[in-house]
Amino acid sequence: MRVSNHHSRSFGEPPELVGACLDSLSGQADSLWPYERWPRMGFDRPLAVGAKGGHGPIRYFVEEYEPGRKITFRFTKPDGFQGTHGFHVTPTDSGCELRHVIEMRVSGPALLTWPVVFRPLHDALLEDALDKVEANLSGRAWARRDLPLVVRILRRILANRGRTKA
Repeated sequence: MRVSNHHSRSFGEPPELVGACLDSLSGQADSLWPYERWPRMGFDRPLAVGAKGGHGPIRYFVEEYEPGRKITFRFTKPDGFQGTHGFHVTPTDSGCELRHVIEMRVSGPALLTWPVVFRPLHDALLEDALDKVEANLSGRAWARRDLPLVVRILRRILANRGRTKA
């Protein structure tokens, strides 16, 4: 099954400012990834082509990186995720757009886990990320929106599952 999942937000700021948020990914002062309530994104070395890492059970490596403009990750886990995801900063007439795109094929267990588990979690995480960038660019505190009920249930199930394993 083919999956194409897009999240984007337009900003009135110059692309360089939004690009700086992109470049902070997985760093100590990460102004994009909402690690405050989601698994932190981390890599085996600083952000660069070839860096391996991920977040939670999702594993990938940096396939392409143009500082301040785009980063593309290639999935290595979970099983059944074949493709990429990444962030792109695109100039517009009024500032820029920050977009996250997943382009992949899912097979095997991912035919069920993507739509039932990973997609709702992913969609909520990405909206949090875009909200965090918006807050950082405006100088406001990040006002965390309520998570959808299905996401709260999934997070509770996954947290309990993690506690019961030895």
